[in-house]
Amino acid sequence: MTKTQTGVTLIELVIVMVIIGILAAIAVPSYRQYVIRSQRVDATSALLRLATAQEKFYLQNNRYATNAERVTAPPAGLGIPGTEHGWYTLATACVVAGCASGFTATAVPVAGGPQASDACQLFQVNDRGVKTATIPKCWN
Repeated sequence: MTKTQTGVTLIELVIVMVIIGILAAIAVPSYRQYVIRSQRVDATSALLRLATAQEKFYLQNNRYATNAERVTAPPAGLGIPGTEHGWYTLATACVVAGCASGFTATAVPVAGGPQASDACQLFQVNDRGVKTATIPKCWN
């Protein structure tokens, strides 16, 4: 009568662990890049919301809001202090003094934040609706 061995050997266990390690080394960086791309929506949606609020402010005041008025609650300002998740810093710049003729809104990643390693470091939209970024595909 022969005795059959049950279970796994140490070699088999090490081979499985090596395979899992290789798969993890491939999957984790790819997943991180996916997360970074998906979190760009925080910047783009905040800029579009800011541009819409600027147009509404312009209709009421015959000028665009300054960066200081961006954080002030309506009707004296826009009431948009930052992005929804806080991954980006917002700023508004006037084309000319007094903000009568146009604005440019900018979003940049918070230093040391989760988006700091993203290739897309700058998002902008202006009063004409022109969207620009570090890399043109960043808005997509």
